[in-house]
Amino acid sequence: MLCIDSPIATARLILRPFRPEDAEDVCEYQRRPDVARFMRWEPRGPEDVRVAVEQMTRETKLDSDGDCLSLAVVEPGTGTVVGQVELVLISAEHRQGELGYVFHPAHQGKGFATEAAFAVLHLGFDALGLHRVIGRCHADNAASAGLLERLGMRREAHFIGTEFFKGAWRDDLVYSLLRREWRASAVHRGTSRTPEAGTRACR
Repeated sequence: MLCIDSPIATARLILRPFRPEDAEDVCEYQRRPDVARFMRWEPRGPEDVRVAVEQMTRETKLDSDGDCLSLAVVEPGTGTVVGQVELVLISAEHRQGELGYVFHPAHQGKGFATEAAFAVLHLGFDALGLHRVIGRCHADNAASAGLLERLGMRREAHFIGTEFFKGAWRDDLVYSLLRREWRASAVHRGTSRTPEAGTRACR
């Protein structure tokens, strides 16, 4: 399927596998209540972040259903991990994947999340050959929904009261993009640089 074993360069960012020493940077955003608000975890302390980063260091390939590819998003000038992106292989047989992301609020509003997520879609559609990629977010998370729409994804569903979440019933939005839509989209046609380094077929 797909392995990532070296950094991937986009126009302004480096996407690479996580390292244990990234825990300090990751803690800077995962400890924040405004970041954890829409996540299924509560704000994390250093030890919880260390465990989470340890797990992400092993998430470097997509081979079987349920596998998760997690990449640190690094600002080259500072070497700081400003966020994380992921691609989950939902079904190898049906070529279905799911996009995920978390970013430090201090680095939002610069287009970093869009750039990094675009690179992950490229991996999913062009390197892995997925047919469909979805993105899900809390219905109140306007920033996340806006990102998915900027990527050219269309809203397919608004699920009401899907689970009791942090003291209230949660609504979810589901977005999706097909490979043919990806290839035809203005976003894709407008890119001048596709991330290739660091990807290879799994053996």
